[in-house]
Amino acid sequence: MKAFVFPGQGAQFVGMGKDLYENSALAKELFEKANDILGYRITDIMFEGTDEDLRQTKVTQPAVFLHSVISALCMGEDFRPDMTAGHSLGEFSALVAAGALSFEDGLRLVYARAMAMQKACEAQPGTMAAIIALPDEKVEEICAAITAGGDVCVAANFNCPGQIVISGTTEGIGKACEQLKAAGAKRALPLKVGGAFHSPLMEPAKVELEAAINATEFHTPKCPVYQNVDGLPHTDPTEIKANLVAQLTASVRWTQTVRNMAADGANDFTECGPGKVLQGLIVKINKEVNAHGI
Repeated sequence: MKAFVFPGQGAQFVGMGKDLYENSALAKELFEKANDILGYRITDIMFEGTDEDLRQTKVTQPAVFLHSVISALCMGEDFRPDMTAGHSLGEFSALVAAGALSFEDGLRLVYARAMAMQKACEAQPGTMAAIIALPDEKVEEICAAITAGGDVCVAANFNCPGQIVISGTTEGIGKACEQLKAAGAKRALPLKVGGAFHSPLMEPAKVELEAAINATEFHTPKCPVYQNVDGLPHTDPTEIKANLVAQLTASVRWTQTVRNMAADGANDFTECGPGKVLQGLIVKINKEVNAHGI
């Protein structure tokens, strides 16, 4: 069975999508439609901008979404998913690809999400760090103790066995990195991100996003979409919407998602979008499946 997966923030690079724009009439049409919807030429930043321009949350999220969705749609008959999933932001790409959202509505929601998250980051600064080679339970235990002490620190992304990203206040993440290294983590790497994604610090953004999601029409997808909050397949539009809202402050359960997709028959995973991050994670989660890009 074929699974198509979509990356999240962090996979972006200058020049992304330029080849699609220049070689496909459909891609060019969709990119120009996106420029009109957003009210500025995001293609100029994607194709010719600076890394710094592209790293702004309000630019990164729509840029990664556009590259991912347009890559999939340009596959034509070769894009026939039995199931889809996306990592964080990538969940919106997965929903559009599966037909639960229109391209236009998906882009509007991603932009609303990006703006709300950027605002939340500016109001309450935070950060994230990658923790390598420590059991999930130990990471969660140390994070819980730090949060109980008054600094927010949570396990945000369960990316693959032995790789968890934590999220919270700058002080909380600083303490956690020290304690996790002392507990045996091989590495505790602060990440260059704009804020504490998938943590309680995103609560203000959740309120804004919920209003935008509730005002948007969702359809029953043509295949199950495995969502981040529980790693399970969903086809009911009401459930999908609730899970999308919850995702902003909840953990991304990517390890569980991939394991469930494989258990349900997925043996061929195609990553649509910039980079190869998900392919690497999938192989670490399940060595029996085939993972590749387009």
